[in-house]
Amino acid sequence: MTAAGIFAASMQKFRSLSSIQAALRVGTVNCRSLVEHYLQQTEQYSHLNAYVEVWAEEALDRADRLDAKFREHPGAMGPLFGAVLSLKDNICYAGHEVTAASKILEGFVSIYSATAVERVLAADAILIGRSNCDQFGMGSSNENSVYGPVRNALDPERVPGGSSGGGAVSVQTDTCLLALGSDTGGSVRQPAAFCGIWGFKPTYGRISRHGLIAYGSSFDQIGMMGHNPADMAALLRVMEGPDGFDSTAALTQPPAGTIPHPASIACFSETIGHRGLEAGIRDVTLDFMERLRAAGHTVDEIPFDPGGGDLLDYVIPAYYVLSTAEASSNLARYDGIRYGYRSPRARNLEETYLFSRTEGFSEEVKRRILLGTFVLSSGYYDAYYNKAQQVRAILRRRMLEVFNSYDLILMPASPTAPWRFGEKSDDPVAMYLSDIYTVLANLAGIPALAIPAGNHPENGLPVGVQLMAAPGMDENLLAFGGGL
Repeated sequence: MTAAGIFAASMQKFRSLSSIQAALRVGTVNCRSLVEHYLQQTEQYSHLNAYVEVWAEEALDRADRLDAKFREHPGAMGPLFGAVLSLKDNICYAGHEVTAASKILEGFVSIYSATAVERVLAADAILIGRSNCDQFGMGSSNENSVYGPVRNALDPERVPGGSSGGGAVSVQTDTCLLALGSDTGGSVRQPAAFCGIWGFKPTYGRISRHGLIAYGSSFDQIGMMGHNPADMAALLRVMEGPDGFDSTAALTQPPAGTIPHPASIACFSETIGHRGLEAGIRDVTLDFMERLRAAGHTVDEIPFDPGGGDLLDYVIPAYYVLSTAEASSNLARYDGIRYGYRSPRARNLEETYLFSRTEGFSEEVKRRILLGTFVLSSGYYDAYYNKAQQVRAILRRRMLEVFNSYDLILMPASPTAPWRFGEKSDDPVAMYLSDIYTVLANLAGIPALAIPAGNHPENGLPVGVQLMAAPGMDENLLAFGGGL
C-alpha cells in the first residue's frame, strides 16, 4: 500500500477528537494532513451538494499555523485542537459570505463572527466551509435551498433531512469531524437521524444566538452533529456560557447532579402508537427500548396526556403558529434596502419592497411569512397566537412534570425514514408533520440528543431515536449517551 493509502486507511480510525489529538501528539498526523484528507473527501462527495463554499486555502493556512504553534508550544493548544468543523450557512463568520441559503442575502458578507464561531476558533478549531441548508432553517428535507438540494450519501435519491442537511452529510461523508448547525424544531436531530450520526440540541440559551440568522427567536439554538457524544460535549464546553450580545444566553450555572446508571426513562405511549409512525421505525424504537432494559435501565410507557386527551395533536399546530409568527417579524428586515438582494425591476420604494422580497424568498419562506403575519394580525392574534402560547405552556409544564419522576424521555426522532426527493414537496402539511417528535424539545426549551438506533427493517436506512433531559442537564445527557 502506498503512503497515501496508509494515511487514508488510518484516517478511518479518526472518528473522535481524542484519537485525532493522540495522533497529533505523537506525530502520526498533523493538522495539514487532516485538512488535506477532509478536502479530498469534499471533492469525492461534491455531487451530494453538502457545501455551498469550501474554504480550502484558508483551512490549510490555519492548519499550518496551528502546526507551527504546536511545535513551539505544545502545552498551549486549545481544547478543540485538531477538530475540523463545517459551518451552517446561517451562522455568521467575519469576512465570509453568509446567505441562509436564500437569494435575498445574495452576496452578503458578514462583518462579524457569531459568538460560537469566535469561541471555537479561540479553542484552535478549523473551519472548512459553509454547509448547505433549507432557506432560513425552514424545511425538513434540505430541498428548499437556493443552491439546490443536499443528497443523502446512503441513497442520493433520498433527502438527508433538514434544515441542517448539509451539515449532517458533511459529517456522514467524513469531510469534517463535527458540524455546527441550528435547531429550531429538530433541524439538527432529524438530519442526524436520517444520516446515521449523532445530533444534539442544547438547552435553550445554553449557547449564545449572537450571529445566528434568526428564524424563530424563542426556539432557535445552535446545535451540533458528530460521530459520538464526547466530541459534542467538548464543543459544548467551548461554546456555552453568557454573552453580552445575547440577553437570552444562560446566566446561571447548570443544575448539579448526574443522570444515574441505571436510569429511569419515560416513553410516551401516544408517540409509539401514533398513526403516522412507520411500522419499521416503531420496531427499531421498541428494540432500542429493550436494549436499554437489558442494560439495567427502567423504561416505562406512560401517557403524554394523563387526562386521556389528544394533547400530542396540538404540538405541530402550536409550533408552527408560534415559529411562523416569529419568522414574519424576524424576516421583515430583508427589504432590499439595507443589504442583500434588490430587484432590478423596482422603479420606486413600494416596488423595491415587493419585488425584492417576492424574488428573494422561496415559496416555503413566503408561506411561513404569510402564515405568521396572519396569526399576528388584528382579529386573529387572540384566536391563534395567544392560544398557541397557552398550549406551549401546557406542553412545557407536562414535560417538566415527567422529569420529576424520570431521568430521561425517549421518543423516535422522526415518524418516517428518509423519503425520496419530491415525495412531500406538494404537501406542506405532510412535511410539517415529519417534525412531530422533535419540536417538543424546542417548545419546552430542553436538551435533546439524537442517537443512531439501528436500520429500517424494510429499506436498511438508518433510524434514530432521541433522548431528552431536564433543562440544563446537557452534559449529563451527552455523558449518558456516550455510555450506551
